[in-house]
Amino acid sequence: MIYEVSLTFLVALEQQLKAGKLWSTTQPSASAMASTAPFACDTLSFEQWLQFVFIPKMQQLIITKSPLPTNMAVAPMAEQIWQNEADKQIIIKQLVKFDQLIANQNRAVRNHERY
Repeated sequence: MIYEVSLTFLVALEQQLKAGKLWSTTQPSASAMASTAPFACDTLSFEQWLQFVFIPKMQQLIITKSPLPTNMAVAPMAEQIWQNEADKQIIIKQLVKFDQLIANQNRAVRNHERY
């Protein structure tokens, strides 16, 4: 269930990035992709990080049914970067929902493990 819902969120995020003209047709360089900084903020724009790092990694976890992150906070970064950009608010809301989905799923797992 969590995998299907997560995939739906990622598809919606991709659509919103495309609708906002934030989807790139050009792959960043290998050195840009090799960044170890949070959100690759030193080499990629946030939307590039979403497109080329976040979405593919999450899709891979979903496809392989691997454990999803236990503490995900992507929305605060989006809020910080796009705080004064009204046209990006729909993307921020999508990321807030996704962060909440992951947090709620992890709470449910922890509660289930207690019993």
